[in-house]
Amino acid sequence: MKSKIILAAILTGLMSATAFAQAPAAPGTNTPKIDARETRQEARIQQGVATGALNAKEATRLENGQARVANAEANAKADGTVTKKERAKLTHMQNKQSRHIKRQKHDKQTAPVVVPATQ
Repeated sequence: MKSKIILAAILTGLMSATAFAQAPAAPGTNTPKIDARETRQEARIQQGVATGALNAKEATRLENGQARVANAEANAKADGTVTKKERAKLTHMQNKQSRHIKRQKHDKQTAPVVVPATQ
């Protein structure tokens, strides 16, 4: 019984320590819509890989494009404020990436189908 109380106290202490360790985002750098869209596009790429609609080369190219958008977002947040112009640029970049994902998923290239060997 005593060990359960000690364990609960340790877990509570760890959870509160991590809550204080997280620095709050500056008010002008919140980009929830951009972050949500980035997550959805990553999921689209992973779904394409899983179904074979994207081969490895296409997936790598799309992941690199997503990384460019993430870097642009980090640069926009670097000065503490994401301006309207920066948000418009990020939206434009995401629109472009979305078109690339769609085109690559619906072209005639597919990942090779791997048939499991029978024993």
